[in-house]
Amino acid sequence: MIINAILYKLKTGCQWRQLPMKSLFGYRKYSWKSVYHHFRKWAKEGFWLQLWQKLLSKHKHLLDLSSIQLDGSHSMAKRGGEQVAYQGRKKGKTTNMLILTDAQGIPVSSSKAIAGNHNDAFELTTHFEFMLADMRKAKLNTEDLFMNADAGFDTEEFRETCYKNNIMGNIAKNKRNGNEEKTCYTIFDEKLYAFRYVIERTNAWIDAYKNLLVRFDTCSKSWEAWNHIAFSIILIRKL
Repeated sequence: MIINAILYKLKTGCQWRQLPMKSLFGYRKYSWKSVYHHFRKWAKEGFWLQLWQKLLSKHKHLLDLSSIQLDGSHSMAKRGGEQVAYQGRKKGKTTNMLILTDAQGIPVSSSKAIAGNHNDAFELTTHFEFMLADMRKAKLNTEDLFMNADAGFDTEEFRETCYKNNIMGNIAKNKRNGNEEKTCYTIFDEKLYAFRYVIERTNAWIDAYKNLLVRFDTCSKSWEAWNHIAFSIILIRKL
């Protein structure tokens, strides 16, 4: 019942104190504070991330890793807090998270919360290595993969990182980088890149959870936990 209450807040985005406790718990005397306490405790312990990784490991035979997709997802942050900063394009403060999906659009890894004033290439190699490590914890293969990414990820350092991890980075060329030819790490296949649309669809799935559409949590661990719960639900529903 506590899990159902947490899922209700994720879907509706309501305030904790507005949870319909009688509908969720019947006539049992539970307070919304009890639900909040359990969510925060599990978020601090990394329970939601472990749950997502165990689900990925259990159902890895149903994932489609013929190609993976990389993109960032910005959420408006109304109350400020950790990893929150002004984003000019969004005309407000945001928090960003990098997401990797399989060819079906199912999230298989994500970065930690990133302040919204940074572009997608900010400390990209560090975040990407962290994401690959999480995939390995879920017992997913991270070698010999084909990865699509848009022009925001077009840096020489990131291409080299992909190469060192035996990942073919199919990254669109950033026109701001000029017309100079890149190194041997540069490849681009338009037919493969066409599959990148699936991660845009994933972003739409995530936006369906109102608690993620606008961030009200000031603690970055809580916000990351909400994302991990959403990723777990998407995984279960799609498989």
